[in-house]
Formats: sequence, structure tokens, C-alpha cells
Amino acid sequence: MTTHYDLYAIGNALVDSEYEVNDAQLETMGVEKRHMTLIDAERKAYLTEQVKGQHSRRTGGGSAGNTVVALAQLGGRAFYSCRVADDELGAFYRDDLIANGVASNLTNSRSPVGQTGSCMVMVTPDAERSMSTFLGATADIDHTSLHPQDIARSKVYYMEGYLAASPTGLDAALKGRAIAKEAGVALAATLSDMSMINFCRSGLEAMLGDGLDYLFCNEEEAQVWCNSKDLDANCTKLSARARVVCLTRGAKGCLVLEGGQSTAVPAATVVAMDTNGAGDMFAGAFLYAVTHGYNHARAAQLANQAAGQVVSQYGNRLSLAAMAQVKARFTQQVG
Repeated sequence: MTTHYDLYAIGNALVDSEYEVNDAQLETMGVEKRHMTLIDAERKAYLTEQVKGQHSRRTGGGSAGNTVVALAQLGGRAFYSCRVADDELGAFYRDDLIANGVASNLTNSRSPVGQTGSCMVMVTPDAERSMSTFLGATADIDHTSLHPQDIARSKVYYMEGYLAASPTGLDAALKGRAIAKEAGVALAATLSDMSMINFCRSGLEAMLGDGLDYLFCNEEEAQVWCNSKDLDANCTKLSARARVVCLTRGAKGCLVLEGGQSTAVPAATVVAMDTNGAGDMFAGAFLYAVTHGYNHARAAQLANQAAGQVVSQYGNRLSLAAMAQVKARFTQQVG
């Protein structure tokens, strides 16, 4: 079967609102630093009141949503399965995917009544992001969001670890996984966040299943997953779960684990302002590169450069122009 998409992903559709705050404000609001916390409508209203009058930036978000947009901006072909409500934020999210060249199940389908998911991202001066997520409509994403024929015609099927928090979302991700595996499509997933590992580990275990082709996580997530701070031991443990593991380490770059070997790839030299979206960007750029003929070390090089660019600004995504510059520099470097 001829491939039609480089990447087919399933994940949450969230509209991000990002605020610059200090640690004292985080403490006053009761927001756990560096973590993603699920919130209800009442908590969302409280937090919104606390940051009333502060400037915020609004962008399309959701972890896998950021990843497919990154891949598409680099010139890849992406499809995104997600769920929004029939409201202003839902229309914003759908139009944002279209503007970035991402195909989705939202086109030609009626969205349900309700509220589209949103995420309040608090960024502190040390560039750390702390997220309060109201899932809204995306909490009920299910298998009806899948396009089985498009999964089977993709090079890589990617699951967002945050779906482990939703019974219907996890079921949909696993149904898609089975379709992809049967069609010989490469399987990929991200551990997403420490909170997912702590509270939804069984769902993540199901996503990993009998093994993946690509697994993405950062060093802190690896430590929580393996219950150890021993880097070598964690690398060995993670390597048993995927053919290729990308373990990101912030300013230390990343490790690409494959075939019993560990390849260190240096980070881009930048001044970090906002780490929101860094891991998503890394995964999108890496998967773009591997689906376009680059080896894994080169793919990680592009991924580090793209992630470095996104953390050196405020916001979870790059503009098309900024991404074009990243790609041009990379192409020049690899000849």
C-alpha cells in the first residue's frame, strides 16, 4: 500500500494560554511547578481570575498536536486524530491545524456541544513551564476519531502519553496501535509527563505493549519510569521497550539509544526562556528527519536545533519562517 502520511498521531486538542508568572504566584495559586495537572471547570475559573489582566498568548496546543505541526512545518505530511467542541476555541483549533498543513478528523465532521479543551501554561523566570489542563471535549475522545485507512497508509503511528488519563482515549490509541501494527506501520509514543507515569502508568504500559519503534522521554521522566537516578541503568531499562529511544536532557542535549549503543547528540546553544513544547518539537523534528532519509543521529541533531529554537522564545510552537530557518541551517550543515 502506498504511504500517504509520514506521521499519523492521536492526542488531545488543547488551546494554550500562556502567562509569565513568578514562583510566589505559582505558590499562591497552588500550581505544582514543572508538572501537568488536570483541572475541572471550577479550578479553571479560579486560575483565570488569578491571572486576570495579565497578557497571555493563545496558540493551538496539545502535545501530539505540537508534534504534528512541527513535522508539517518542516515539509512532512501529517494527520491528527483529536476531539474539539462546537465552540469558538474548537473553530480556532481546527483552523490552526489547516493553516499549518495538518490533515485531521475534524474536517467534514460535526463537533459535539460542549467546551474545547484548554491549557493554562505558567512560565517562570527559570524557563520552567507548569500546566493546568482542562480537558473539556477531548476527555471523551474515542475510536470514532480514528481514520483506519489513513493509519495503514502512514509511515509512523504516534501516541500521546497524556491519553493514558482517558479510558476512551487510551482505548482509541490502542485500537489505532493494533491497526498500525497489522499494516506494518512503525509505532511511536511519548511518556509525556511525570504525572502520567505516577498516576496512569498502566495505560502507558499498554501503549508500549510488546515494544515500540520509537520512544520519547526526558531525563526526569526516565528517572520516574525506572525509579532510579542511575542514567546508565535507566538507558538499559528503556532500551528494552523500543528499537530506538530518544532521551532528552535539556542543555545537555540528548541520547539516542539503539542496538545496545548510546549516541550523545549536543544541544543547540541558546538562552532558554520557555520550555513549553520542547519535547513535542523534538519528537516532530526527529520523526520528520527519519521519515525523510536521515539516520537517527542526524535526526536528533535537527530535533535538538528545533527544540533549542522553541525554548529560546515564549510559546509552544515556531512560526513557519522560524522553522524554515532551522531547516535551512540543518540542511547546510549536513550537506
